[in-house]
Amino acid sequence: MRAIAFKETGGPEVLRLVDLPDPEPGPGEVLIRVAYAGVNYGEIQHRLGDFGAPDGETVTGLEASGRVAALGEGVEGLSVGDRVAAYLPDGGGYAEYAVAPASFVLPLPDEVDLRTGGGAALVLTTAYGVLAGAARVAPGDRVLVHAAAGGVGSAAAQIARALGASAVYGTVSTPEKAEYARSTFGYDDVFVRDGFPEAVRAATDGRGVDIVLDPVGGPTRLASMDVLAPFGRVTVYGEAARHPDLTLPVLPIWKNNRTLTGYNIGDLSRRDPEALRRHALSALGLVASGDVRIDITEEYGLEKAEEAHRLLGEGRNRGKVVLRVA
Repeated sequence: MRAIAFKETGGPEVLRLVDLPDPEPGPGEVLIRVAYAGVNYGEIQHRLGDFGAPDGETVTGLEASGRVAALGEGVEGLSVGDRVAAYLPDGGGYAEYAVAPASFVLPLPDEVDLRTGGGAALVLTTAYGVLAGAARVAPGDRVLVHAAAGGVGSAAAQIARALGASAVYGTVSTPEKAEYARSTFGYDDVFVRDGFPEAVRAATDGRGVDIVLDPVGGPTRLASMDVLAPFGRVTVYGEAARHPDLTLPVLPIWKNNRTLTGYNIGDLSRRDPEALRRHALSALGLVASGDVRIDITEEYGLEKAEEAHRLLGEGRNRGKVVLRVA
């Protein structure tokens, strides 16, 4: 099979088109003939070595869509030929065939095409899990989403509204991204990230927000604590800016009625796969109903994965980026 792989960590140039043996599903696994693979910041981290050194030709790709090609022993509820989306905790999506644990293989509703499904399993599951699991969003909450124009952020804005948020704000890196997010995803307002605390306080009449979703880190994370309403939560689910880890004093959290919480889909896949599947199916249902839209703005052929990684790595992406595989 054709695949995009890397043997050493580094920049986008380490990604290479190679020919590898077709994988086979083991017990409890599903073999998928891949149609589309989502491109995510997690795959940049994989390529850079954040998940450990590669062991030979390593194929990244944390989400994909396609048709079931074969079922491993003990898999029920799926048939060869079914259209599916899949979260791939061990990677493998940048290839013509990928193996996924059956728990993370999601039948695609008729209303969701394969192209949309290719950018769904990781992004939607993360956005739903961050809000419903980690942040415990409740009707009437006011939500602030950092990286509001990206794949997870744009989905989270719509999911927050579907789960009852009364107001949803966002921050982005440029005015152009602010206009895109504001006009596309139904935000009440979107601010350029520099100086966002003042803008948030002005938009909320000084009260602040109940939830901040933060995949950025560093100074953005510190400033987010200061825009929380009483009992507000900063929910961390990434470190896109690659700042050193923060050392936070506890007293200001206690004295100001604040909460810091986290979400990591990899940890959840290992320790509570049933919860992950529930989040994934709930989020996919919102796409099928029309309450959430995945805006695919860039599509690359498999052989152009290096270009897709450059786009994300330089922060030039908007919405969702996918690779066309089959």
